[in-house]
Amino acid sequence: MKFWQVDAFTKEPFRGNPAAVFVLEQNISDELMQKIAIEMNLAETAYVLLREGKNPLIRWFTTSAEIDLCGHATLASSHIYFTEFFPKLHTVTFETKWVGDLTIQRNNNAYIMDFPLWDGEEKDLKGIPKETLTALSDAKPIQAFQARDLMLIYEDEKIIREMQPNMSALLDYKTGIIVTSQTKMEEYDFISRSFWADNIPQEDPVTGSAHCMLAPYWAKRLGKKKMLAWQASPRGGSLKLEIKNGRLMITGDAVTVIKGETLL
Repeated sequence: MKFWQVDAFTKEPFRGNPAAVFVLEQNISDELMQKIAIEMNLAETAYVLLREGKNPLIRWFTTSAEIDLCGHATLASSHIYFTEFFPKLHTVTFETKWVGDLTIQRNNNAYIMDFPLWDGEEKDLKGIPKETLTALSDAKPIQAFQARDLMLIYEDEKIIREMQPNMSALLDYKTGIIVTSQTKMEEYDFISRSFWADNIPQEDPVTGSAHCMLAPYWAKRLGKKKMLAWQASPRGGSLKLEIKNGRLMITGDAVTVIKGETLL
């Protein structure tokens, strides 16, 4: 089985977020998909099943489980779909198990992904375990919202950049944790980081799906429908965002860094 490893949300190799991509002409078992994802040992491994007369089906696996949506692995899969299989096409619609159809457009070397918006429900900070907050930082967030993940808003980007979370303590919180703030960088509107204590790696380098929750919050707070976001992980990555017709358009670049074969 051929596979590709792609760095997403970057124009440079070894930056952004790496994902493995397998393009399948026939289905394989969920058990095998999970075993391969464990072997690849990346934040996500994506599987694209080509189907005659139907849209391709995309699925995403972490090292521990299948997940409902992954932005960077969708970007990586789109890059491989267009560059390795269908170079004359400019649009693909992936079918998914949980979030409906995702349409991706190729625009030169960038990809525009049509994603859902997740409005988080505001959460009382007193309802979040103190151990969770202190495991992130001595500084306290000013707001919290919950959707698929917990999103914490901080006053100063320095807090976000200097965070060194106690991942063992975060294991007790059963969702991903997004931390975010405005930024003083002129070209960007806000920054964020994403932590998944029970996954490998425990900090996701660039998280497209997190911006399904980040974008509506910052759009309301900043009064903007078009934004540029920076994910301030050690690898780093940028995401161009636009809220349009009740959906989120995420634009990013991708670079293929590895081509290989899995021997089964």
